[in-house]
Amino acid sequence: PEAQACLAAYFAELDARFPGGFDPGPPADPALYRPPQGAFLIARDNGTPLACVALTVDGPGRGEVKRLWIAPAARGRGLARRMMQAVEDQARALGLGHLRLDTNATLTEAVALYRRLGWSEIARYNANPYAHHWFAKDL
Repeated sequence: PEAQACLAAYFAELDARFPGGFDPGPPADPALYRPPQGAFLIARDNGTPLACVALTVDGPGRGEVKRLWIAPAARGRGLARRMMQAVEDQARALGLGHLRLDTNATLTEAVALYRRLGWSEIARYNANPYAHHWFAKDL
C-alpha cells in the first residue's frame, strides 16, 4: 500500500508537470521490484512515506533505476541524494555493476541531481516516449 501511494503521488505529479500529461500504462509486475529481480525502497518519517525509488535488473550485471520521487514537503533536505545512494547500494548487493536511468527534460531538478551524483549522459537506450535524457553510472 505504501508503494502504491508513493507511485500514485509520483504519477499525479508527472501528469501535472508534463506537457500533454502522463500515462503510466499498465502496472508493472511487483515481482520485478523484489530481490533478486530488483528492489523498491521507501523512506519514511514517523511511518509516513516521504520518498521512493525502484530498481530493476535488466541484464547481466546491469540494472535500471526507476521512479525516484520525493514528497513536496520533504524536498530540499538531501533526501533524493540519500535515496540514490541507497538504490546504488542495493544494486551492489544484487551484484550489479552498471546502472542506467532515463528522465524527462521537464524534471530539471532530477537532471541536475543525476549530473551532480556522477551519472553520465548516454545515448537513448529505450523507447520511453517521455524520456529526453538517458544516464548511466558504473558502480
